Amino acid sequence: MSKADSNSRQGSYKANSINTQDSRMRRHEVTIELRKSKKEDQMFKRRNINDEDLTSPLKELNGQSPVQLSVDEIVAAMNSEDQERQFLGMQSARKMLSRERNPPIDLMIGHGIVPICIRFLQNTNNSMLQFEAAWALTNIASGTSDQTRCVIEHNAVPHFVALLQSKSINLAEQAVWALGNIAGDGAAARDIVIHHNVIDGILPLINNETPLSFLRNIVWLMSNLCRNKNPSPPFEQVKRLLPVLSQLLLSQDIQVLADACWALSYVTDDDNTKIQAVVDSDAVPRLVKLLQMDEPSIIVPALRSVGNIVTGTDQQTDVVIASGGLPRLGLLLQHNKSNIVKEAAWTVSNITAGNQKQIQAVIQAGIFQQLRTVLEKGDFKAQKEAAWAVTNTTTSGTPEQIVDLIEKYKILKPFIDLLDAKDPRTIKVVQTGLSNLFALAEKLGGTENLCLMVEEMGGLDKLETLQQHENEEVYKKAYAIIDTYFSNADDEAEQELAPQEVNGALEFNATQPKAPEGGYTF
Repeated sequence: MSKADSNSRQGSYKANSINTQDSRMRRHEVTIELRKSKKEDQMFKRRNINDEDLTSPLKELNGQSPVQLSVDEIVAAMNSEDQERQFLGMQSARKMLSRERNPPIDLMIGHGIVPICIRFLQNTNNSMLQFEAAWALTNIASGTSDQTRCVIEHNAVPHFVALLQSKSINLAEQAVWALGNIAGDGAAARDIVIHHNVIDGILPLINNETPLSFLRNIVWLMSNLCRNKNPSPPFEQVKRLLPVLSQLLLSQDIQVLADACWALSYVTDDDNTKIQAVVDSDAVPRLVKLLQMDEPSIIVPALRSVGNIVTGTDQQTDVVIASGGLPRLGLLLQHNKSNIVKEAAWTVSNITAGNQKQIQAVIQAGIFQQLRTVLEKGDFKAQKEAAWAVTNTTTSGTPEQIVDLIEKYKILKPFIDLLDAKDPRTIKVVQTGLSNLFALAEKLGGTENLCLMVEEMGGLDKLETLQQHENEEVYKKAYAIIDTYFSNADDEAEQELAPQEVNGALEFNATQPKAPEGGYTF
């Protein structure tokens, strides 16, 4: 465990409570972890493959590809002064790079094809030659970082940006595709594309007449312009995309919606200023509405965006609540995909890290019923996030709200059961929640009753077992709870202070003046 991790965790558990800001910082880090787990599923680079153009022995026998040029012959043809031979060589190179399996990208780079393609990009008198060259470079840029870097270092980017203004829509679309591959390679490549004024080039391309395939490629490029950190993209540039991305959330196309949501998830995975810019674009009600879609490829990035927004200020969280976010989160906690349940629980945990009004909104939306089910039956990663939601409530909530967790929503038993978890971080989250509950019970004069409940639910046995835990913080915390709340009670005191049954519920010590009339009942 790194020193930074250790300090962060120690800060979170100081004085039997979680610092709300520390909690939110920790929750923001989870977004990065979750996105990394999705990295393989989210395409950042794409090759342009046209099955009809793939060469095969069958096609050669049928006479459809009568001449199969070698790489040397292709390069010689491309260097020819004869325009027809140039085009034949260029098209043959592009077909070779469009093979579905193992395209010979390094071989073609080694034969010096990249600078020739870039020269052809500038041949405004032959748009078909430009198109073939752009297609070939798109597929080279879809490869490894070294292969993409070769395209960048030969100064392809400004030529591709210039082609965005081409009268040929196919050529402009191919330029968008190439720029998307380059920007998708990482922060440095992305910033090169941005600094060549790509945003000025793509914004005029989006209108009601834009063909769907072209629009999909543009939005995918926009998402790659927003992606990657260390450093984040220059925000003054990316900010210009936000009104368009917000408007695109009204699209009916799944791919456009998914990439627009991914773009906004990248922007919101940052500081509160950037979150506010997304809020100001009116995107939040649209993102919330998309949470009800029956399409995981949209739900995941929309939920990520909403989850990122509630890591911000209380006012930013209020916008999500006011947009109807809580009922939709409640439904997502019942989703059949465990990663969606996990992220919904993570999102709720950030809302319960807010103020008491926000916690009340969570309670009134009935979300703790779903959280209890997640704690009882959910995937462990979802259970961990649900535990955070409970502990944050015990940290920030009113006494009435906290008692509701125990009495009304019966959270305590499945919450305590997570003390058996193998993950020390989860155990510490539950221990912190328990410490908060005991601190409240002490104020209300109900410590002994809570001790009995915890013991009856197996919590004392679990805490005693944790005193042997290999993690120092875990066993110290377990010892502190037992020493503070379980060591001084004798049988006589337990008998005297045993909970009385009132209307079928266990009653806190009703003689304490701080409790409401009738006492709190656990």
